[in-house]
Amino acid sequence: MENEPEKTRGQVAMVENQNPPRVALDWKEDDTLDIQPSGSWGRILKASGNQSVTAGLIWRTSLLGSKGKQVDADSTDFALGFVDAMQPGDAAETLLLSQMAATHMAVMMLARQLNHVDTIAQKDCAEKALNKTARTFAAQMDTLKRYRSKGQQTVRVERVTVNEGGQAIVGDVQHGGRGDGES
Repeated sequence: MENEPEKTRGQVAMVENQNPPRVALDWKEDDTLDIQPSGSWGRILKASGNQSVTAGLIWRTSLLGSKGKQVDADSTDFALGFVDAMQPGDAAETLLLSQMAATHMAVMMLARQLNHVDTIAQKDCAEKALNKTARTFAAQMDTLKRYRSKGQQTVRVERVTVNEGGQAIVGDVQHGGRGDGES
């Protein structure tokens, strides 16, 4: 059977016009993790503000999906690709996006676990964890949206009806209330 992730990656590469950030991971004999970045890191480096934040992001992201000395470069590449694709504007967005990538990976892992439970207790536990983690991702999306909008809210009026004899005001309306000298 063909390796599905490799097949999928090959299909995606056909439509790709960029060189996304990637890493090669290898545990060395001296118990250190060798991380070799490749691809385009300009957007992440610029957004993170300095090389220390970028290096920390790479190190922590390289541990995603890894267990002991088993590394998972595909998970790392996914997370880094997500951060890059979301076009972070600053260090806060870069770090939030890396958390979002990790949360998404956890959601998908928990969904897989839920599909393979054997007992009701396992089902209840998996459902609870999946629900909490999925809500965390939704909250992270809201946080990112609020952060990117800098707290500005837009109210859009879809339809205004003014009856005969009525008046419509377009623009800012200020009402001083009863303290304005009106009785």
